[in-house]
Amino acid sequence: MTVSAEAYLAVVTETIGRVAAGQRDNVGRAADLIAESLRADGVVHAFGTGHSEALAMEIAGRAGGLVPTNRIALRDLVLHGGEPADVLGPKLEREPAVARRLYELAPVRPQDVFVLASNSGVNGAMVEFASIVKERGHALVAITSAAHSARMTSRHPSGRKLADFADVVLDNGAPYGDATLPLPGGGAVGAVSSITAALLAQQIVAEVVARLLAAGERPPVYLSANIAGGDEHNAELEARYAGRIRRGA
Repeated sequence: MTVSAEAYLAVVTETIGRVAAGQRDNVGRAADLIAESLRADGVVHAFGTGHSEALAMEIAGRAGGLVPTNRIALRDLVLHGGEPADVLGPKLEREPAVARRLYELAPVRPQDVFVLASNSGVNGAMVEFASIVKERGHALVAITSAAHSARMTSRHPSGRKLADFADVVLDNGAPYGDATLPLPGGGAVGAVSSITAALLAQQIVAEVVARLLAAGERPPVYLSANIAGGDEHNAELEARYAGRIRRGA
């Protein structure tokens, strides 16, 4: 396989098609859980670390997305928990101990649902966070790479992985190592997990909205803040969830 923009496009196109077809039923199941939560006045909490944070950004607080959504991030330890900034680092996602603090800092209610993303599905913070989510009785949707996770040893003391805790598991279709175009001297370029995770996130949102519309309900959906009337529309909807959804950093 050659290394080129065209080769990458071909791989991405094939992967998107495979994920869209293979995960159709699980997308529907995830949408059912989220729609049920929203009808109970719940909020969707999205959490990802590293590049999987892009999934949380896709779910929470963007144009065309659901308003009752909240993004959880490792930096919440600093922004909301008062920890010094130097607590943050590239290996913090491997530390199980931070998970409970993150959950406690989040504005969570019993009827809320969680969407957690981790390509490997094995890092300690994410696995521990998933265990807490289920311990507290929330529905949990996980987005991960089945191929990558299967070849990894868990970094959590329990030996369990993110997928082990989820009510619904969505496979993002990424290969082991994420990158797709092999290099002659070893390694590869062209990661795909962010693209397919975004696809799955948007499909879930579309299916949630479809369920609300079918029930005769008005979906609480953002307009772009950069169109006329967007700020006013969004502020009115956000006021319904005051103190429960965070926007910003």
